Amino acid sequence: MPPTVSTEAVHPAVAPIRVPLLAWLLAVVALIVFYLLLQENGMVTTGAAAEYLHEFTHDGRHALGVPCH
Repeated sequence: MPPTVSTEAVHPAVAPIRVPLLAWLLAVVALIVFYLLLQENGMVTTGAAAEYLHEFTHDGRHALGVPCH
């Protein structure tokens, strides 16, 4: 008779992971900031505001490998 293996030994129970609401909010804010950082010049804003945002994030864009010229 072959040895028996319980199903829990093969597939141990995995506890569900609970992510706090604050972590979800932080992820959404991070994605919005990431989008603004990577936006094409003039895509979100126009005029002087676009130039200011572009120059404000210029070095960060290059650090992430995003071309802007």
